[in-house]
Amino acid sequence: MPEAAPLWATVVLPVALAVAALVAAGFDAVLSGAAERGPAGSVRETGRRAAAPLREALRLLVQQPRRTTAADRLLGRLGVVLIPVAAVLAGAVLPWGFRAVSDPSVGIVWFNAMEALAWAAVWLAGWGPNSALSLIGGYRFLAQGLAYELPHMFALTTAALGAESLRVGDVVAAQDGVWFVVWMPVAFVVYLLSALAMAFWGPFAHPLARDAAGGAAVELAGVDRLVFLGGRWLLLVVTAGFSVPLFLGGGHGPLLPGWAWTVVKTAAVLMLLVAARRALPVVRMERYMETAWMVLVPLTLVQALVVAVVVLNR
Repeated sequence: MPEAAPLWATVVLPVALAVAALVAAGFDAVLSGAAERGPAGSVRETGRRAAAPLREALRLLVQQPRRTTAADRLLGRLGVVLIPVAAVLAGAVLPWGFRAVSDPSVGIVWFNAMEALAWAAVWLAGWGPNSALSLIGGYRFLAQGLAYELPHMFALTTAALGAESLRVGDVVAAQDGVWFVVWMPVAFVVYLLSALAMAFWGPFAHPLARDAAGGAAVELAGVDRLVFLGGRWLLLVVTAGFSVPLFLGGGHGPLLPGWAWTVVKTAAVLMLLVAARRALPVVRMERYMETAWMVLVPLTLVQALVVAVVVLNR
């Protein structure tokens, strides 16, 4: 069982996640700049491109909120705020090295429950403005969730099965010798795909797609839009970070301290997920649902069966 983190870690956690989200957004801005205008010619130009998300955040802070007719402002605001809240609460069970803010006996279930909270949050954010396109974006996220959640749950369950525990600290401890990604590659890949879907990022960006004029975020402006999009980045950071204790050995590694290994592995996974936005095409919703139910679910079930056999014969 990992050591309990000091009390100040509770305050530091959301700040650390926000900084990680800002760095990831800066990295994405650099990639976008290179794709649109070619490689940066100098370090100064690279820094200017990386600072674009920060400039956009400052612009949104002073932008006036948008009003729509007969909007349900309470539910809309609640949905917007719940997205970063769900991400931070999910991050509470992330062990940094071998210490976590909280390590309950059902930590993996807690993480999955916060993901379900994000479902409701995005739908509420789409419902609140009383706009057809916004509502379409919210329902798209629900449909996407129905497709990715089951294989995602099987991927989480497989890691827990290998450790014979739902406590995240026990999952990390079980990888002292061999990381789970070595003998659970299918569960790892499915988890990464579902992480993209959970953050409606890259090939799973339908809830905010251009064909719906921005979907769930179309009527959001000012601080509301900043919190919504910031929450989306936080979800991407947290899901990337959770792959480390689940499949990549957590803080285990040579030479460096445990927390440093966690940071290095999280950064590597996060860069992979950010780059996936350009490497993978946007998947049509009905095709993804068909693939999820006909391919990913059977694959994850077979993976879980193999792990169960190994565990029973230890």
